[in-house]
Amino acid sequence: MISFWYGIIPAAGAFLNRRSWRNFRQRFNELRLKPFLDYSAYQTTTEAGGLFRFIGGFESTDGHTLWIRSTKLTVPVAIMGAQTYLLPMPKGEIVPDVLYPDEEAPERIRWDRVSTLTEGARVFVGGLLKPLDNRMTFVSTKENPLLVIFYDGPDRSLTNGVIRAGQYKNQYWNRLTPYGLILGAFSLIIMAFSFLSRPAFRLTAISALIALFIPLYPLLPPGMIFTFLYRRLGRQAGICRFCRELIRLPLFYFSPERETPARRGRGDPPPTGGNKPSSQTIRLPNGEPYGCVSRGSLPAANGAIPLIIPGERPRKGGDWYVFGSLGEDPEELPREPQDLFAPWGAIPGKPEILAREYNVKARLLEIASWLMLFAGLAVNVFFIGMVLFFLR
Repeated sequence: MISFWYGIIPAAGAFLNRRSWRNFRQRFNELRLKPFLDYSAYQTTTEAGGLFRFIGGFESTDGHTLWIRSTKLTVPVAIMGAQTYLLPMPKGEIVPDVLYPDEEAPERIRWDRVSTLTEGARVFVGGLLKPLDNRMTFVSTKENPLLVIFYDGPDRSLTNGVIRAGQYKNQYWNRLTPYGLILGAFSLIIMAFSFLSRPAFRLTAISALIALFIPLYPLLPPGMIFTFLYRRLGRQAGICRFCRELIRLPLFYFSPERETPARRGRGDPPPTGGNKPSSQTIRLPNGEPYGCVSRGSLPAANGAIPLIIPGERPRKGGDWYVFGSLGEDPEELPREPQDLFAPWGAIPGKPEILAREYNVKARLLEIASWLMLFAGLAVNVFFIGMVLFFLR
């Protein structure tokens, strides 16, 4: 009973939360590969509609339709049925110096709360654009749920903000945890009072009273040191998951059957060879050529190429992989893409291998963190049990 209410129920809630945020990130990644909606696309979209993304400022709402305005276009959004989020994001940063800041997770808000938001707030909309009431409108369908994100800060920061904030931190405390704790405590209180007056079951009553306060034990000495280690290891696991998602960002643009993303030459060729440009490049939705070049070293100029993972360096003998908009010269490093959602920067090693390594490290750290939590619980339960045993 204790493991069910205090363990299985919160664990089920944590699983649902993780799946929810994983779907949130996956849907955003799908939509950021769609074309930007501009005036020309808005005028030429057919009755069948099309999938687009759009960024603008919140203008107004009548409770059912949200109006978003960019510099050249105002678009209506039918918000009923849309997945609507309020994204906390620090102002003025593209890649954070602290990879996993202590910030709130995105808040999923009801569509009828949109009217309380401040006019001019930045809004990202991705989904199906089709005719509605004789006007092209973003609408939500079962096959293509509409994603609406309200955020603050530079538009180019939105992708990293979604990846960072979508990493759910406190997995134990979720929407199911309060129900599990209340029902578990109620059951243990009934058990304790049922057996307290019966001497033969006095130990059972004492055990029920000890178990009643199990959720508080991680905060008590001497097991509190294990709780500190649990939180520290969990934070490091979150950093690894965030790094893994950052590395995967540019890989979404390439076909999954390709072993590696597009590469175009080396900056430091071996003594017997020269540069070997590759034709494997892709076109961004705006027509830009996008790909990757590998280099043995990066330019010495400070800030010439941003690092997708701040502070990370390749292993000895490893190459840098630089993603961005490609020019005509194969020796030229990729430039910052015009597409606000296309990553630009250097990764210290082969992206696929590095992403797998971060994934394994995150899983090991997560397992270690939970072992620390259970160890702290066991220490405190044993300590309190011994105290009660000698005081009885």
